[in-house]
Amino acid sequence: MLIGRGLLNRIGELMSQRGMKRTAALITDRNIEPITKSKTWEGLYSNGWDFLTTDSGEQSKSPGEVAKLLSALAKIRLPRSGTVIALGGGVIGDLAGFVAATYLRGINFVQVPTTLLAMVDSSVGGKTGVNLPEGKNLVGAFHQPKLVVADLDTLKTLPPCEFAAGMAEVIKYGAIRDKALFDRVAKGVKYDDADLDEIIEKCVSIKARIVENDEFETKGERALLNFGHTIGHAIEKATGYNTYLHGEAISLGMRAAAWLSVWQAGLSEAEARRIESALAASQLPLTLKSDVNRTTILAALGNDKKVAADGKNRWVLLKRIGEASSGHELPEELVEKAVDLLYSI
Repeated sequence: MLIGRGLLNRIGELMSQRGMKRTAALITDRNIEPITKSKTWEGLYSNGWDFLTTDSGEQSKSPGEVAKLLSALAKIRLPRSGTVIALGGGVIGDLAGFVAATYLRGINFVQVPTTLLAMVDSSVGGKTGVNLPEGKNLVGAFHQPKLVVADLDTLKTLPPCEFAAGMAEVIKYGAIRDKALFDRVAKGVKYDDADLDEIIEKCVSIKARIVENDEFETKGERALLNFGHTIGHAIEKATGYNTYLHGEAISLGMRAAAWLSVWQAGLSEAEARRIESALAASQLPLTLKSDVNRTTILAALGNDKKVAADGKNRWVLLKRIGEASSGHELPEELVEKAVDLLYSI
């Protein structure tokens, strides 16, 4: 992964350096499309790539959109030696990555994340996928990118809520593996902070080490990355993916998981409150909107793709900040208590 500034115009060159031909199709969404037309990044067009644009938002991660993009690649006759480039946030990365994994049984894939969340999370690890009405990311494939380019200059195009959403995943990495990182980001982070590249690099390094040890999620270690995601995904599904950004839902899920950790794993109440304070410092939500249906959230927990073979959720909990463990089975009444917690401070 390359992290820096002024990298977007160099993608073609960087691909060539890694042995990839410059024949490519770039997939982006309508919110990101203005970036490609900005004078700052006009060099993107000098490569002669085909540009494919899709709708923005979680709704575009659908089998129907995959079919449209696959047909578009077939019409332009992108060869097996070609590359799919994903320019955008996590939705585009997941969608374009799945298209790359399935077109001609798999072709080269390049991730160019333009959101903080995508830079530290979804662009790393090789997971791709789309949603079904029954749940999030239920269809997908493992397909590692040949190159990930994180141009920090793109972050200044983000609305504040999108940058904040990315901070949820940054805080997660500190919570599960690196107390020093947590201590730094708990104070809040801005896109122009001098150490932002170091923060992103630490997050990517944590995820890379975990993924290397458990690429296909068979040993339990990769499950550590799901801290806060079980309830977070249920909130997203219960609200139709249009009420909370992914990172906002994960913030709520991490608050719930922190208190589950107090009740079941020995995390101190003081550290649970530190996690709450860190989320609040990044302008992330700690409470659910009053009209979000509790029963719908609890029902959605059973449809998460991470449910075990016995139909039960396995939870990631913290013993202390920086030390997480996976595989915890929790009583239903405790989970309900954690969800109820999210309706108040």
